[in-house]
Amino acid sequence: MAGKRNVIVDYGLCEANAVCMGVNPEIFHVDDDDHLTILKPDVTADTEEDIDQAVRRCPRQALSIVEVDAPD
Repeated sequence: MAGKRNVIVDYGLCEANAVCMGVNPEIFHVDDDDHLTILKPDVTADTEEDIDQAVRRCPRQALSIVEVDAPD
């Protein structure tokens, strides 16, 4: 069985420009201290298009999608 996919952030690259939050604030949140939180990291049929767009539009290329092992 294939693993699931998650969106992750490289905090060393992230400048909290909030472009991702502009794409979908239900998935990405940048707080008043300029810290990005990924609220819904799972890539699902409902979130895939927005996550793909956020990854492509990130000015620092700090977002990526990774395969994760599904729990047994």
